[in-house]
Amino acid sequence: MTVQDRVKELRRVRAGDLTTHPENWRTHPKHQRRAMRAVLSEVGYADALVARELPDGRLQLVDGHLRAETTPDATVPVLVVDLDDAEAAKVLLTHDPIAAMAGADAERVSSLMAKTESDSKPLHELLDRLLAKCQAPMDASDRPEIELPESYQVVVECKDETDQEAIFTRMREEGYRCRVLTL
Repeated sequence: MTVQDRVKELRRVRAGDLTTHPENWRTHPKHQRRAMRAVLSEVGYADALVARELPDGRLQLVDGHLRAETTPDATVPVLVVDLDDAEAAKVLLTHDPIAAMAGADAERVSSLMAKTESDSKPLHELLDRLLAKCQAPMDASDRPEIELPESYQVVVECKDETDQEAIFTRMREEGYRCRVLTL
């Protein structure tokens, strides 16, 4: 597979000077905003925002709207990409959802949490949500798909355990691979 590098450059730009994408579909509830402020306050920027250059020279965000909104007066790292309207829309639509598809290793999350110190209530709330999500059972859409080989089976309902044993024995004697199920 050939993959294009669409990053033109890294610029440092005042966050408030970035233009939001008019089709940004992400919403940011209060608890997310508080957690973002806490992380930015305690750690700072550890990732670049992503923007494309418009014909008039302005930079339009493709990713990082909440970070830019949270720190409008800060000079922030911005990856400038060469995406057209359709490509920018595709990245805007898929960037966060693809990241959200990742699973979580509860043991590693717990280990990292044990090493993480913070006095921030919003950050603790975020970490508690993360740990709860890691420990929650997977719903059907999160379970990995299992490919089963095609097979042909018959389930025989028996009167009782004695009948089940007799049918099992007879089928084995006739050369069938059998297993006993009790439901």
